[in-house]
Amino acid sequence: MQNALVVGTATSTIKHASLRGQKLLVVQPYRIDGKTPDGDPLIASDGLGAGIGQLVTISSDGRYARELLNTEKTPLRWTVIGIVDE
Repeated sequence: MQNALVVGTATSTIKHASLRGQKLLVVQPYRIDGKTPDGDPLIASDGLGAGIGQLVTISSDGRYARELLNTEKTPLRWTVIGIVDE
């Protein structure tokens, strides 16, 4: 798990069948200090309704992603698992 800032949304005209209907966010992960970016922005699936400018918790847990999408196979790596209440 890692905290990240939602910096935008992503749209796709062609995507894997398991991702149809999913809201995709562009998120910038941050290190433990909450101020230093940790790598490049990522694409994460959001089932919670996070918006641009919100701090979220993301996870790369494949099992959770498969349960969220109700599928056995998906290329999805990152999912939003919480919205940080500041």
